[in-house]
Amino acid sequence: MKIRTTALEGAYVVEPEHLDDVRGTFYEALRTEELQRATGRSFAVAQVNYSVSRYNTLRGLHGVTDPPGQAKFVTCVRGALRDVIVDLRPQSPTFGAFHMSVLDAARGNAVLIPEGFGHGFLALTDDTCVCYLLSTAHVPGTQIDIDPLDPELALPWGFEEPPLMSQKDARAQSLRSALASGVLSSSSPEGVIDLNRS
Repeated sequence: MKIRTTALEGAYVVEPEHLDDVRGTFYEALRTEELQRATGRSFAVAQVNYSVSRYNTLRGLHGVTDPPGQAKFVTCVRGALRDVIVDLRPQSPTFGAFHMSVLDAARGNAVLIPEGFGHGFLALTDDTCVCYLLSTAHVPGTQIDIDPLDPELALPWGFEEPPLMSQKDARAQSLRSALASGVLSSSSPEGVIDLNRS
């Protein structure tokens, strides 16, 4: 596996090395000791989720309060998607900044998302299937939903027509509202937050 850092501390892109022959291909999607060696953090899987989406479906931005916090290892197992992570940690120098990747089943690439981030994606094909390896099990009432179309975030989703979204995601609060409500942190952030960084 090739593990690359991003501009967002704690977030990584993972590119597996493919072994191709006449039968097809083989690759290791995840080797936790390599991930720990590269990131300095262990990643234990507590829950595995899948979602299947039609073309132009937009899911997210979703995060989890701390506690319990939740890291994610996200990969596309069928189709392709535009994946976005946003730093939701108010004390972070990259608060409100994002990283975008295209994940597709053919490459088997993945994103390691640390606790304190929001995650969302736009399905680029019909029948796009996403696998989420989660570091903690779901705890009802701990999900944070941020408007993926928040104009202050101005995420470059790249859709050409309005995306398909759940009512919950379409009604989600802005990042500024989430910050003001205190859901992102147990303490008030210091200084002025610039939501226009990317």
